[in-house]
Amino acid sequence: MGVRLLASGSYVPDQVITNQALQERFGYDADWIIKRTGILERRHAWPHQATSDLCYEASKNCIEKAGINGREIDLLVLGTFTPDMSFPSTACLLQDRLGLACGAVEIEAACSGFMYALITGAAYVVAGISDMALVVGGDCNSRVLNPKDIKTFPLFGDGAGAVLLTKGNSNQGLVSFSLGSDGGGGDLLSRPACGSRMVPTVENISQGLQYMHMDGRAVFRWAVAILCDTIQDVLRHSGVNSSQVDLYIPHQANIRIINAAIDVLRIPRAKVFNNLEKYGNTSGGSIPLALDEAFKENRLKPGNQVIMSGFGAGLTWGTALFRL
Repeated sequence: MGVRLLASGSYVPDQVITNQALQERFGYDADWIIKRTGILERRHAWPHQATSDLCYEASKNCIEKAGINGREIDLLVLGTFTPDMSFPSTACLLQDRLGLACGAVEIEAACSGFMYALITGAAYVVAGISDMALVVGGDCNSRVLNPKDIKTFPLFGDGAGAVLLTKGNSNQGLVSFSLGSDGGGGDLLSRPACGSRMVPTVENISQGLQYMHMDGRAVFRWAVAILCDTIQDVLRHSGVNSSQVDLYIPHQANIRIINAAIDVLRIPRAKVFNNLEKYGNTSGGSIPLALDEAFKENRLKPGNQVIMSGFGAGLTWGTALFRL
């Protein structure tokens, strides 16, 4: 506690990829995509754009809304699993482009990346190590997807979001949170090649190992369970009743995952924020993008309690009850 969310910002590329476009280009069944995922369209970065570009626009938007000078920011934490390159880190590239004079930390926790970054940034503020932390989540998923894979390619989009954290009063901040990982499930969702274990060779690339691979059914079952379990854990630990939460912002992975979990938890769908139909799964950008849109739509205001929950490759998860 004692952390205030000062402002939020977001950005998505202006290249819209509709289900109809996928049907015309790859022969996908547009109706199947809608029924199985709830996604109508997604955004893809242009050839000249990389993850740092998306994060820059989202960060700039956030800083402008806050009305602060970038010199006030003394920490940058970025969650992404699609960095511009192996090194230097995308966090450092972003820090330089924003003209910040601060440490830049990059966290790779896939679709949980923003939640890991948010909790890390908040911990720095509470500890007095940071007075103003910029927390960013963003990914260019279109760069690691196999367009021939009908089960994964339609699910993902590109986007980024950012928030500024600073010191707040004792009623503001992380009421309760849960972070976890299970590396035993790593093979369920992975990109085998292009790392130190499996370098990009002609043979590996011919097999498509540079692309994302996912066991959709297994991930679906796990995601529903972990979303239910961690929301219940956070509510139980905080002593807050589910009806006292003003808004739920789950990771925008698949509408069937979200609905299955909230129905088990008996959470009214009107209390759950969704923008999945417009953007698809933007991984690290998913939660901050949804959070920013919730503010724009006046669905959140000071004093409200919001639950945010991310889950993804690793396997990793992060769920938090945050009081604004």
